[in-house]
Amino acid sequence: MKTIQKTWSYALMLVFLLTFSLNAFGQRPTAREEIAANPFLCGSNHLDYDNYPATAKLTKAPKGYEPYLMNHYGRHGARWLLGESEYMNSIRALRKAKEQGKLTETGQQTLEKLERFYPTTIDRLGDLTTVGERQHHGIGRRMTEHFPEIFKKKGVHIDAKSTVVIRCILSMEAECEELAAANPTAVFHNDVSEAFQYYLNAPWPQVLRQQTRKGDEHRRSIRDRLTHPDRLMSILFNDPQWVTDSLHASDLMRQLFYIANNMQSHDTDIELLSLFTNDELYDLWRYKNVDWYLNYGHAPQTNGIMPFSQSKLLEDIIQVADTARQTQAVLRFGHEVCVMPLACLLELGNCGARVDDLDNLDATWRNYDIFPMGCNIQLIFYRPKKGKAGDILVKALLNEREQTLPVPTDNYPYYRWTDLRAYYSKKLADFKEKYMND
Repeated sequence: MKTIQKTWSYALMLVFLLTFSLNAFGQRPTAREEIAANPFLCGSNHLDYDNYPATAKLTKAPKGYEPYLMNHYGRHGARWLLGESEYMNSIRALRKAKEQGKLTETGQQTLEKLERFYPTTIDRLGDLTTVGERQHHGIGRRMTEHFPEIFKKKGVHIDAKSTVVIRCILSMEAECEELAAANPTAVFHNDVSEAFQYYLNAPWPQVLRQQTRKGDEHRRSIRDRLTHPDRLMSILFNDPQWVTDSLHASDLMRQLFYIANNMQSHDTDIELLSLFTNDELYDLWRYKNVDWYLNYGHAPQTNGIMPFSQSKLLEDIIQVADTARQTQAVLRFGHEVCVMPLACLLELGNCGARVDDLDNLDATWRNYDIFPMGCNIQLIFYRPKKGKAGDILVKALLNEREQTLPVPTDNYPYYRWTDLRAYYSKKLADFKEKYMND
């Protein structure tokens, strides 16, 4: 563990120096450089929210304006992996090798780590971890610090809804605990029901299920090109021919990669990322970056329509904005398969990018910007203070970072809600007219 931390600290120092020089020219480091500096980023949707913290200060409200509405959707916090096979496939392969005398010392150490961790997963698959609970306490606390005009207002109404999944419910509760601690006068309405699933975790319409299959060939091609298991197999096993005859090396490499990444969801001293080189971490992440883009982004390869899985969610956001009069917060809790396409549908920052060359996707679109464990979208609405006149303004935060939005403004990061509402309403209407009227 000390060796990998030392290696990463050197890489981090190098990339920070590089970042400083590049930022002078307005350029962001490459994804390869960012992952070398912070290997946790290669976890994609397994990234711990607190391993990629927002650092920039938020822009003050425009003069004469105050925030009055938080319109939010957030993912549950860190969790155990979802299926027993996600742990056991790797354990079985290493146990098989051990029985036949094919493990190296590194292979034996890896098996021991997995067998030590596995008992913690029993009856906990998919559950929120203490890391996940802590993430949401932090997010809730910072909400009250960033927007006291909303969350510390006497008697403020906070409406919080969750999907029916336990990890989402517990994430909602953790966040609301912080909001209640900051304002004992707040009035909460927390609710969980199948009745909300149609927009909190909407099923895909048939047209999207058809489109996603168009990406299958791209996924397979990029997965196979970017999975290079030979070096890893050589440090785990002492017989290359046995590996060829007995294992699916590429599958095992990816399985170990996912377990290694999700260790950041736990308070544990078990570490597996050091099994991989920086190039391997980057390549395996690149495959997942493409995979998520094809399923949830405005990917031309899947006809650019996958984010419309969140049409009902966006409609609910618009409806809340249209009807809110008093200061309030509307909080929704669900999953990354909703946050990611919603961010793309809203076109937050680069999320809505359309990229034809998937080999260069990460020059524009990086999944770890969008959906770590605990990821969230906060749309904050501002109105003129009493006695003042002016338009309703909106600021968008993705994981507590200010974002551009797809309409003109002369007051970034603030946008006129009438402009945004018209843009999004037309976008939804055009999709329905083209794809949903058959």
